[in-house]
Amino acid sequence: MACSIVSDVIGSVAACLSASTFVPQVYKTWKTKSAKNVSIQMFIISIITTLLWITYGIGTNKPPIYIANIIGFILSVTQVNLKIRYDRANKK
Repeated sequence: MACSIVSDVIGSVAACLSASTFVPQVYKTWKTKSAKNVSIQMFIISIITTLLWITYGIGTNKPPIYIANIIGFILSVTQVNLKIRYDRANKK
């Protein structure tokens, strides 16, 4: 019982940290209105990866996995949108 609780806590903390990894990049891009040095390919891979993890988390009924990856997915999609928007605006 205690081992399960510890595992759940560790999984939840890891999920929160994992989900927050893109927050600094998305914030910096939004704040500076520039995504010049951001790799869109990396974020597209991240989108695919998080979709797979979401599917796995739902299929195995592991909320920390799918919740964290839903957040990561949203942040990755946001970053790709910002990259496209700011790259187009900076070309004008």
